[in-house]
Amino acid sequence: MSFDISEATVRAGPSVVADEGDGANRPEGSRIAGLIDRIRARQWVVGIVGLGYVGLPLMRAVTNAGFRVLGFDIDQERVAGLNAGRSPIRHLGHEFIGAQVSSGRFEATADFARAGEADAILICVPTPLGLHREPDLSFVENTVCRLAPYLRRDHLLILESTTWPGTTREVVRPIAGATGLVSGRDIFLAYSPEREDPGNAEFDTAAIPKVIGGDGDAALALATALYDEFVARTVPVGSTDVAEAVKLTENIFRAVNIALANELKTVFTTMGIDVFAVIEAAKTKPFGYMPFWPGPGLGGHCIPIDPFYLTWKAQEHGVRTRFIELAGEINTAMPRWVAERLAAALDQRFRKGLNGSRILIVGVAYKRNVDDMRESPALAIMDLLMARGAEVAYHDPCCPVIPATREHKSLAGQRSVPLDPSTLAGFDAALIVTDHDGVDYAALVDGVPLVVDTRNATRHVDAGRERIVMG
Repeated sequence: MSFDISEATVRAGPSVVADEGDGANRPEGSRIAGLIDRIRARQWVVGIVGLGYVGLPLMRAVTNAGFRVLGFDIDQERVAGLNAGRSPIRHLGHEFIGAQVSSGRFEATADFARAGEADAILICVPTPLGLHREPDLSFVENTVCRLAPYLRRDHLLILESTTWPGTTREVVRPIAGATGLVSGRDIFLAYSPEREDPGNAEFDTAAIPKVIGGDGDAALALATALYDEFVARTVPVGSTDVAEAVKLTENIFRAVNIALANELKTVFTTMGIDVFAVIEAAKTKPFGYMPFWPGPGLGGHCIPIDPFYLTWKAQEHGVRTRFIELAGEINTAMPRWVAERLAAALDQRFRKGLNGSRILIVGVAYKRNVDDMRESPALAIMDLLMARGAEVAYHDPCCPVIPATREHKSLAGQRSVPLDPSTLAGFDAALIVTDHDGVDYAALVDGVPLVVDTRNATRHVDAGRERIVMG
């Protein structure tokens, strides 16, 4: 998208203090045009805060477009590893990181005093939930507070972390403004929600359209000009609030439809109907239907969390989000439903309960072919089974060891077991939670007396179908 930037002025956003005089309120059009020229000439240094599943793929897109990136992270070990050419993310290899570091296009640091070296700073930090499912913006707030002493005139500060509508105005702008720098006049604030899909080879960061909202026209012009250089398409919207609401809408849409698929699963299962066969047939309709698949529960950092950011904010306006909350209840209940299905299958097949049974969990990542275990339903299922006396181990080619987590501390340090005949012979049942490619599901079905498949991963296995229960 192009912007008509006159040589006189660019209208400032609503954050500009009105009593400073009309001339002071409006950045000169030539100044903004000059900044955009520097962007297009690749003269800007792009800072990225948070070098994880969002920040590093973003770095790849930016460096591939010819910009230099200065990455910030509070994890000193991660910073040292990146500067040594080691990637902490499986689908973003060591070779790529090493090439960017050796070429000088990328450097990682834990020193936020270097923020002044960057012209644009993109914030990609976690926005989790608190213990009572309230939004936890501490990472965003702490990041902006760390950056604030080093902000300077003409800085472009963009938040990419998922959050509730109003965060840029109500949280980021006051912290940045406490420095005396005025948004829309001295510095420029924007919001552009990340749309990263880890492990998706078809749609990497550069191929996904980028929604952008600015705190005023000048901020929108600058942010759009920057993203125009490294994404396939930009989608400017009328405000940062709209952009923040877009991300929540996308993930709530998925959460609600997955909840519907999960509820249909529980209904059709009691009728003896294979829900996967139903959806496969239904998706042949070329209009009016979009397939969503049931599973053992929601995982990842977005879909299990983002809907609650809107329900919390809606309460401030006296609005109840009953539909969204019901979807959350259904999805949250899935790990327990799967555990009960496994218990019922053991009882029906072997007259044996979970207590004392040896269970193999296949896949602990939250989705196939990635090493990301954030909010994975596998961890909740493992805890449920262990609480009922089962001996639980896991196999996951992407996740060799389970890290420490706040909610599943007892699982920390467990290591993936091999999927060989001698190992499989030691289990009473296997539960497929994540359908990674490269797993020999035929060997799994052959080697374990009972397989409960929550992902339809065994659909191509013919021999031993009597061992399989769809969950």
